[in-house]
Amino acid sequence: DSAKARNAAKTTGLPAMADDSGITAHALVTEPGVHSARYSGKKSDDAANNAKLVERLSKFEDKSAHYTCVLVAVRSHDDPDPIVCEGCWYGEIIASPKGDGGFGYDPLFVPEGCDRTFAEMTDEQKNALSHRGRAVRKLAEYLHNRTK
Repeated sequence: DSAKARNAAKTTGLPAMADDSGITAHALVTEPGVHSARYSGKKSDDAANNAKLVERLSKFEDKSAHYTCVLVAVRSHDDPDPIVCEGCWYGEIIASPKGDGGFGYDPLFVPEGCDRTFAEMTDEQKNALSHRGRAVRKLAEYLHNRTK
């Protein structure tokens, strides 16, 4: 987000970028959303967050969800025109975790058109498909077009 990027730029004296990401289960409207990292409480961990999400979704037929990444790039800590790019990745939440790669909700998230969870994918597959990868590609495209 903007505050993270600005702080990094101020600390280093260099351009910086930062992201915030989260997952939203459509049946839960805004959950976990911006509270993804602390969904199960202040001292939450991945297992507790995953268990809460599965439990909350068990009451609903709709298991669709999406990850969102908002990426902010600044030229300096006081850049008046930060670049903001967003990437979304749609899929569904499964009831039991699968895979040991990644972190957070990755073992529960099966992307659209895939038969494996995010946690079962290679780093190359994740980078090609993920919400963060999409946001980074938008930033790269923006920067490329801006320098033409």
